[in-house]
Amino acid sequence: MMATVLKNISEIRRFFHRNEDPIYFISATNFNLLGLDEWVKNFKYICYIDCYGGKHPNVFCPSEQPHAEFQSIEDINNYLLQHKEVIDFIKRRGGKPKFVFLMFDEETERLSKELGATVWFPKAKLRQNMDNKIETVRIGNKAGVPSVPNALSEVKDYDHLKKICDKENLGHDLVLQSAFGDSGHTTFFIKNEADFRRHESEIVGQGEIKIMKRIDCRGSAIEACATKEGTIVGPLMTELVGFKELTPYRGGWCGNEILATAFPPKVREKARDLTFKFGEQLRKEGYRGYFELDFLIDKKTGDLWLGELNPRITGASSMTNHAAFAHADAPLFLFHLLEFSKKKFDLDVDELNSRWADPEMIDGWSQMVIKHTEDSVDICTEAPETGIYKMLEDGRVVFDRFDYHRRAVESENEAFFLRILQPGDYRYEGADIGILVTRGRSMTKSFQLNERAKKWIHGIKRAVDGKPLPTAQAGPELSDPAFKIL
Repeated sequence: MMATVLKNISEIRRFFHRNEDPIYFISATNFNLLGLDEWVKNFKYICYIDCYGGKHPNVFCPSEQPHAEFQSIEDINNYLLQHKEVIDFIKRRGGKPKFVFLMFDEETERLSKELGATVWFPKAKLRQNMDNKIETVRIGNKAGVPSVPNALSEVKDYDHLKKICDKENLGHDLVLQSAFGDSGHTTFFIKNEADFRRHESEIVGQGEIKIMKRIDCRGSAIEACATKEGTIVGPLMTELVGFKELTPYRGGWCGNEILATAFPPKVREKARDLTFKFGEQLRKEGYRGYFELDFLIDKKTGDLWLGELNPRITGASSMTNHAAFAHADAPLFLFHLLEFSKKKFDLDVDELNSRWADPEMIDGWSQMVIKHTEDSVDICTEAPETGIYKMLEDGRVVFDRFDYHRRAVESENEAFFLRILQPGDYRYEGADIGILVTRGRSMTKSFQLNERAKKWIHGIKRAVDGKPLPTAQAGPELSDPAFKIL
C-alpha cells in the first residue's frame, strides 16, 4: 500500500516506479532529461530530432510536416503540440497527461490545455520574469547573493555609458548583457567606443542593460530544486566557455565537467550556501522547482559572483542527473516531479544536502557540445550516429556500438556521442553537431582544453561530411537560427 506521506528516498523512488500518470518531456531532443524514463514509469519523450534512428524505446518523433522557420525552442514545442501524430500518440496512451519542457511560452500553455494536459512548471509569465537578467540581479540582492559590481540602466550612447560607469566606479573595461538571450549572443565585451559601435544596435533602445565591471573569472554552474521542504542543491560544475574548437561564439557555453575537486572546498561550500539562499528567495517570489545558477569565480581572489539564473532545466542537467549521488539517491529532477505531483512528502533537505556535498558522492565526467565552427554552409551527407565510440592508441576515434546509456562508457578511452546533426540537414556556422560525454576531465587544471578532448573533437568532426549547396538554395533560409536547442 502506498504511503500517504513519502518520508524518505526509498519511498519517493517507489512512488515514481509505480507512477500511472503519463509524463512527457517535449523538446527538440531528449538530451536534457536523458535516462529519466528509467526512474519514472510512464515517462516518454516527444522530440523533433530523432537522435537515435528510431532505436530508443521511449522517444517518439513525428514525421516532418510543413512549418514556419523555427525561431526558438518554444516554436519547436508549439509545432509538436499541434502535430496530428503527437496528438494521436498522447490520446492513444490515455490518462491525465503531464508535460515538462526545456522552454515554453503562453502559447505552449494554451496548446497543453487543449490537450487536457498539465504543465509541471511554474507559469511561463513567472518564468520569463525570473529569466530576465536584470530581475536576477535584484532577486540575488534580496537573497544576499552578490552579482559582479554592476549598474542596471538604459544606455543612450557611449558617452552616457561612460557617465554611468564613472558614477558607479566600474571602470571602462566592461561586460554588458541585455535582459534576455543566450550567452555568446547577448553578452558584449566593451573596452572602447569602437567596441560599443559594433554592438550599438543591440544595446541602445533595448531597455535596462546589465553593465558589469569586467573581471578575470572562471565560469561554473550549479543546479537546484526549490521544494516546499527547502531547496535541494546539486554539485558545482565547471563550464566550458568559448573554446574555438567547439563553438564560434565568444563567451558561448559549450559544455561542463563534474568532478569533486574542480574547485577548492571553500568555493564549493560557498556556492552551495548561496544557491540554497537563492532558492529560498525564489520560493518567496512564487517560483518552485528546478533551476540553475551560473557563478563567476574570480581567479585572483576566489570570490563568487552571481552570473545568471536559468529558471528551468538546462544543458548541464544531464550531468547533474547522472552523477554518482543521483544514482545513489535519486536524480535531482525527480524532486521537481515530486513537487508538482501534489503527493505529500516530508523530507530532511538539510540531511540530503549534506550528503550530496560529500566529495565521495561525485564521480568525474565531462560533456562537450560540438558545433560546426567554420564559416561555411553546406548540406550534411554524413554524421556519426549515436552510440559508444572508442579512441584508439593512435588517437583515431571509431564507432564501437549503439547505446543510449551514457553509463555504458567504461573508461576515458570511450565516449557516448549523441547525434544532433542529421544527414540532409544544413551544416552552417554554429550548427550543433552533437554532444560527447566522457569519463574524466576535458580541461586541464588551468581550465584549457586538454589533448584528449581535442582528439575527441577532431575525431567526431572528421566523421562529418557535406556537399555544396545548389546555387538556387543559397538564401535567407540558411541563416543561423541563433538559439540553442539544448
